[in-house]
Amino acid sequence: MALVEDVFLPTNLTSSNQSSCNVHNHHFSTKVTFSLFYIILLVFGACGNVLALCITFQRRKKKLNSTDLYLVNLALSDALFTLALPGRIAYYILESDWPFGDWFCRITAFIFYMNTYVSIYFMTCVSVDRYVAVVRTRHPGRIRKMSRARGVCALIWSLVFLQTAPLLLRPMTRRMGDKLTCMEYFNFEEIPNLPYLLLVACMIGFFLPVGVILVCYVRINLKLCQTAKENPLTVKNGHHRRAFTVILVVLLAVLLCFSPYHLNIVQFMVRKILYQPSCREQQAFKMSLQVTVAFMNLNCCIDPVIYFFAFRGYKRRLLRIFRNSGSLATSSTAKTPSESNSNSHSHSQPPGSVSI
Repeated sequence: MALVEDVFLPTNLTSSNQSSCNVHNHHFSTKVTFSLFYIILLVFGACGNVLALCITFQRRKKKLNSTDLYLVNLALSDALFTLALPGRIAYYILESDWPFGDWFCRITAFIFYMNTYVSIYFMTCVSVDRYVAVVRTRHPGRIRKMSRARGVCALIWSLVFLQTAPLLLRPMTRRMGDKLTCMEYFNFEEIPNLPYLLLVACMIGFFLPVGVILVCYVRINLKLCQTAKENPLTVKNGHHRRAFTVILVVLLAVLLCFSPYHLNIVQFMVRKILYQPSCREQQAFKMSLQVTVAFMNLNCCIDPVIYFFAFRGYKRRLLRIFRNSGSLATSSTAKTPSESNSNSHSHSQPPGSVSI
C-alpha cells in the first residue's frame, strides 16, 4: 500500500503524448513560503514532542496505561519525523535542488511517509482505546492489557515499515536541467493500474481509520448523554468527558491534516481513470500536492495538543514548567532594581552606620 500511495509526491505527471507539459515550476514565493513553514514546523514539532516525551517519562510513580503507550509512540514518531525536515528546508531554500544525493532522499521520503501512517494508526488506536474504556466497561482491562497494547504498537510499526520500505528500493531523485529534484517525479506508466491502486490505498490507509474514529466518537458521545441522564454526578468526575474531548481533538487533527491530501489524491486519480488530464490540470495538481503535503506534515505540531488533553498530569506539569520559567524571569528582572537600590542606599549611609 505504501508504494502506491507514497509515490504521490514523486509524480511525473507528464505522459508520453504530453511531454511538453512542465509541471515543475520554480517560484520565489514557493521557496520563501515552504522554507519558512518547515522551519517553524521543525522548531515547534521538535520542542513539543520532545517535551511530551520528557514529561511522560518523568512520571516514575505512575505506570503507563494503554492510551499513554499509544501517545508515547505517536510522540516518538513525530520526534523522528523532525529529523527529515532540515533536508526539506535546504531543498526549498536552494529552489528545489537536492544537495544530499539519492540515498538521503530515499531515507527522507521513508521517514516522511512512515510518520504519516504511524500517526493515523496510533490516533485510531487512541480512539478505540478510549471507546473501550468508556463504552465497553464490563471487561475493559482484558482488552486494554499492556501486553496487548505493546503487541499492537509492534504490529503498527512493522506494518507501516513494510508499507513504506519500497521507497528505499527505487530512486527518488531525478535530474531536471541544472537541478536535482527529490520526491518530485514518478512515471505513472511504470506501474500498471496505478490510479486504481492509489484509490485502494487511500481507502485502507485513511478513510477506513477515519470511519473507525467517527464510530468511536459517536458511541462515546451517546454514552456521555446516556450517563448524564441516568447519573449526572458521574459526568462531573470528568472521565467520560475527557475521553470525548480526546477523540474530538483526534478527529479534528486527522481531518485537518490528512483529509486535504487524500481527497486531492482521490479526485485526481478519478480524473486519471476517466480521461487524460490536461497540462493545466496536471500543474494545478502538482501545486495542490505541495500545499496538502504541508498540511499533512502539520500533524507533528498538532499531536502535542492531543497529549495536553489525553495525558493525566501533562497539563499540570506543562503549566508548572511555564510558571517556573516565568517566575525565574520575573525574579531575575526584579533582582536588578533591588540590588541597585540596596547599593545606592549603602552608599548614602554615613560611615559607621549599620544597614538593617
